Amino acid sequence: MDRSQKSEVVSGLAKTLAETSVVVVTRNHGLTVAQASDLRNKMRSAGASFKVTKNSLARIALEGTPYQPLGDMLTGPVGLATSTDPVAAAKIAVEFAKTTDKFEIVGGAMGNTMLDINGVKALASLPSLDELRAKIIGLVNAPATKLAQLASAPAGKLARVFAAYADKDAA
Repeated sequence: MDRSQKSEVVSGLAKTLAETSVVVVTRNHGLTVAQASDLRNKMRSAGASFKVTKNSLARIALEGTPYQPLGDMLTGPVGLATSTDPVAAAKIAVEFAKTTDKFEIVGGAMGNTMLDINGVKALASLPSLDELRAKIIGLVNAPATKLAQLASAPAGKLARVFAAYADKDAA
């Protein structure tokens, strides 16, 4: 890899780190190509990404970002899982780590907050951003539905009373 390729890798990783809200550092001990492809596909479908790069280039990319302390975790064969959704990358990484012993979570960061292994697992147990949005919409929608039902109930009762009187008079 020549100097220009290295600078492209560093600038691309720095751009990714500037746009993400969470970074999960993982250690890979001999993942097969199929396993790595499976992990990348799962990350991509969840709106996250997984990148394996040289530790020295990753440390350079981390400089000047809130994730700079992650440089201490970059030893051995590591990969960085990133996402704009604070939960997506952690959730996929934790689920994938359960399926193979060749993949382990080292730690991570969410903004300025450093996370250890347990912190990443706790983050993965939270509902995703889409799930939270759905819950909020459901909570906002429920009172409006109840209000509409309550508003229409007296009119419905009144219509049934008039219908009963009409039926009584007709008979």
